[in-house]
Amino acid sequence: MDYKKSNAPLNTATRDMMDLCKDTGNVYETVAIIAKRANQIAGEMKHDLDKKLQEFASLNDNLEEVTENREQIEISRYYEKLPKPVLIATQEYIEGKIHFRNPAKDKFSMGD
Repeated sequence: MDYKKSNAPLNTATRDMMDLCKDTGNVYETVAIIAKRANQIAGEMKHDLDKKLQEFASLNDNLEEVTENREQIEISRYYEKLPKPVLIATQEYIEGKIHFRNPAKDKFSMGD
């Protein structure tokens, strides 16, 4: 999933938790699934931002010589304006784009 093309809201939205947990039947499991995906998205976003900002790092930089770069500021602002990872993950969950399984439930059903 490309987080840049997500149709997640930019602001938090109230959700009906009972509606969200229909697939799992457990509110806590649903929250854990969304949280794990949000951590993955946050990692992707951080990696992409670091990779883009690395182009601006020079080998001779020290604290006194740091100068502001317009392009660097624009890249940072772009990433700040993206929806937060948890909002993207929640939208993916609602749209059914997150595939998950619970090993404990799988083990239990196999033992029958």
